[in-house]
Amino acid sequence: MKRYGILVFTFVVVLSIVLSGSYALAGDRIGFIDLRKIMIQSKAGKTASLEFRKAVEKDKVVIQGKEAELKKLKEELEKQRLILTPDAVKEKELDYQRKFRDYQRMVKDSNEELKLKDQELSRQLIPEILKVVNAIGEKENYTMILDVNTQGLAYHSGENDITDKVVKKFDKSYEAKK
Repeated sequence: MKRYGILVFTFVVVLSIVLSGSYALAGDRIGFIDLRKIMIQSKAGKTASLEFRKAVEKDKVVIQGKEAELKKLKEELEKQRLILTPDAVKEKELDYQRKFRDYQRMVKDSNEELKLKDQELSRQLIPEILKVVNAIGEKENYTMILDVNTQGLAYHSGENDITDKVVKKFDKSYEAKK
């Protein structure tokens, strides 16, 4: 009987703690944003995206030029293979392989530079976006605002999504800085 009383007491204590926590959470206001969507839809994000695409196109033109040069060298080598001496063929193959390695390094370097440029553009935008998110959070009394793209967030209600509001305010602050 004594054991039964301790169990009931423990159950009541745990239940009261759980219920008091639920009531506290009921008053909290939680908002959600989609940071990727903000970066894509905002004017600043579109400008950054355009700048990035220009860099990609510039590199693409250079890479395509090198590819055409390599293709021409390969075709010349295949045409001349029958009339050249084995030493000359070997020399041309080595030259082709050297240029091909240079091409591969150039492509790798270009991809790394583009990746860094993308990261830099994101690094510039995110703090400005977060300033807007913080301002909205403080003004509208949010307890927290979470990014829906973060790991661990399995579900969120669309009614508390403030992404579009953040895009509008971020665009206004971007226009003001121009």
